[in-house]
Amino acid sequence: MSRNRRNTCVLLTAMALLAGACTTVKPTPAAQAGKAPVSQELYRTIARQDSLMFVAFNRHDVEKLQTFFAEDLEFYHDKGGLANFQQTMQGFRNLFDQNKTTGLNRQLVPGTLEVFPISGYGAVETYEHRFCHVENGKDDCGTFKNMMVWRLKDGQWKVTRVVSYDH
Repeated sequence: MSRNRRNTCVLLTAMALLAGACTTVKPTPAAQAGKAPVSQELYRTIARQDSLMFVAFNRHDVEKLQTFFAEDLEFYHDKGGLANFQQTMQGFRNLFDQNKTTGLNRQLVPGTLEVFPISGYGAVETYEHRFCHVENGKDDCGTFKNMMVWRLKDGQWKVTRVVSYDH
């Protein structure tokens, strides 16, 4: 992997946001392409965390959802800019309030989840997801790219960085 590509991968590593039910663990596209396999244990751990996070999201449960994020969160969105933990949680509350009766949800696109270790820190998760909500009174659905950086601290996995892009 070239240095620029590696740097790009590292920079693009973080979250939405945004699997109704538990994710089925399948080999990653990287593993299928003959690249060095990622740790299946780490993959399963992050896939489970992702699934649980988005169960809370799809249920509009901000109290549970916020437990997946670190207080020093930085959430980068290509359209919305940079938000911290408090701004992100308020953004979720606003989104949930605006979509009380609609089908606001996020679904992981099968086969797109990739997980890579970050030595001494945690992991990078990248994926595509289908995200549907109402915006400006109209249904808005699309498939977008997302990256989350997970930190393992005191036995707990928390998202510290999210990059949501390609909107």
